[in-house]
Amino acid sequence: MTRDEDGHPVDILCRDGLTLHGHIWPAQGGRLIGAVVINAATGVRARFYHRYARFLAAHGFEVLTYDYRGIGLSRPARLRGCGYRWRDWGELDCDAALRLMHARRPGAPLMVVGHSIGGFLPGLATSAPLIDRMLTVGAQYAWWGDYAPHHRPVLFLKWHVAMPLLTAIFGYFPGRRLGWLEDLPAGVAFEWAFRGPRFERSHPPEARAEAVRRMAAVEARILAVAMTDDPIGTLPAVRRTLACYRNAMRAALLLSPRDYGREKIGHFDLFRENHAEGFWRDTLTWLRDGDIPRPERLVIP
Repeated sequence: MTRDEDGHPVDILCRDGLTLHGHIWPAQGGRLIGAVVINAATGVRARFYHRYARFLAAHGFEVLTYDYRGIGLSRPARLRGCGYRWRDWGELDCDAALRLMHARRPGAPLMVVGHSIGGFLPGLATSAPLIDRMLTVGAQYAWWGDYAPHHRPVLFLKWHVAMPLLTAIFGYFPGRRLGWLEDLPAGVAFEWAFRGPRFERSHPPEARAEAVRRMAAVEARILAVAMTDDPIGTLPAVRRTLACYRNAMRAALLLSPRDYGREKIGHFDLFRENHAEGFWRDTLTWLRDGDIPRPERLVIP
């Protein structure tokens, strides 16, 4: 295993035999605070989070970034017909990532930073009870009814009309050529497009009770962050996700771009490096100390 500027490359073996690819960011400073798994948003490569991973490593965390099956380094030679589903990212991919980090650092607190769907996926993993603490950012599972009202018509047409139509034509969603995130396996695109207000309804009938049970098995402390100008990860969407983690200790923050001296932040910008001295340092308050940053922004989960 060699090291490059993006950390140590690592292979992650899933229980169905498929191998994912990612990077390990060793903790710096001689003291390990905890092990962190970063779960990406849908259609976003893990490399988008590398600078944040490097930031956490510099503050004493060992960090894993990885690409879900069908994305980035974990994309197969042929995406059409691969059969990958959205729920596989939780049941298989996130599960394998959690097990890897727990095996590497069995005595350290195990944490998850989940962006968008990445904050929902841990609840589908059988290893989720290993998690001590979670930080979610705009965590939701993309039911169109939770989109911000003034963005809802455009987002509905984009993700729930155009995406499934193009996926049916091409056999996968050609997001990259459209400039709409990365290409997606058909199973992921269709599950997103046809998701209803109850997530378990996208599972086969015989698997729905088990999916709900897995979410309820999570007892980690969860801090969920929502931005007032996020059209996708709205407060209703974040609350819907938190409700699935019904046995976890849950708290939610509703932040405004003005809290960080910005005019807009939206769904993605909090993971960009220009937030290193603002939001990124706030995340240390939670991940390192277990304290809620900006408690005046707490809302009822």
